[in-house]
Amino acid sequence: SVCYQVPALALAARTGGLTLVVSPLISLMADQVGALRQTGVAASFLNSTLSAGERASVLHGIASGALALVYVAPERLDDPAFLETVAARGVALLAVDEAHCISQWGNDFRPSYQRIIEFLEALPARPPVMALTATATRAVRKDIVSALGLRDPFVVIASFDRPNLSFAVSRPRGGAEKDRMLVAFVRQRSDRSGIVYCSSRRAVEEVCDLLRDEGLAATRYHAGLSAEERERNQEDFLYDRARVMVATNAFGMGIDKPNVNYVAHYNLPLSLENYYQEAGRAGRDGTKADCLLLYSPGDVHTAEFLLSRSEPLEGLTPEQIEALADRDAERLRQMVFYATTTECLRAHILRYFG
Repeated sequence: SVCYQVPALALAARTGGLTLVVSPLISLMADQVGALRQTGVAASFLNSTLSAGERASVLHGIASGALALVYVAPERLDDPAFLETVAARGVALLAVDEAHCISQWGNDFRPSYQRIIEFLEALPARPPVMALTATATRAVRKDIVSALGLRDPFVVIASFDRPNLSFAVSRPRGGAEKDRMLVAFVRQRSDRSGIVYCSSRRAVEEVCDLLRDEGLAATRYHAGLSAEERERNQEDFLYDRARVMVATNAFGMGIDKPNVNYVAHYNLPLSLENYYQEAGRAGRDGTKADCLLLYSPGDVHTAEFLLSRSEPLEGLTPEQIEALADRDAERLRQMVFYATTTECLRAHILRYFG
């Protein structure tokens, strides 16, 4: 986020220009706007959580020049009132966060991201465009450049390596052994913070109960809980009242907790992109941290079932839907290769990301 926040401040100070940040992460918007406001930056956001009155207030802030930086959900770019307001003010910089969402080869494809170029073309003058992501293979990077119409872009690829993270895969024989392995792993780190990822709400409930029964301070997070409980549990974890967060992949995007000491995956993730993004929430403070994947062949059937149950994205042709299903199957295959390889896991990950 520093990559667009610093230019936004410089542009605002020099020209009073507006920076728009397209982001799919509602929790991240709220966190970052709160932090920016505390440091005196005129920032706000537009997404589905706002009332009509609040949205009108943000549009007024844009029109009057009071706001320097506005986070916006991609769907908001389709709003004629938003386009009209922004076009009248002018855009100094458009930053596309989580840019892998624009690619059908990306691990979190969102068709609304592909309409960003229509928004750009509707503006009186095309602003500089910046696209950022932490998990993009070569194919995804190529898609980002094409889908945003980037002209001779300056491309920066930092290393995908996280040298402070240690990777391991354990292969338990059956559910009882998997539970014993997880409990032993967490107990060895009972004075540290960690995340245990599960593939379903039911697994989250069962694993959270298992850890609590073993006397470990665990809490839970999944989409089936009320918003109030999710927020309460998240705060308990952030402030170390609960050392272990057991969660589906609904947890973690935009969460700023640097001292996560370990990430364990109780079930097989659907792709290496998902795995590396979730495992990468460990060791953000630079200290040594452990990433454990508990793999059993039955997890593959669960993953295939989850993929078969996923709702097809709106606005796609049957051919596109079939292509996305093939892509998801190939991603899962690559994830199984990682879980069963006998070579260095770090080398496997780095080669996958090119």
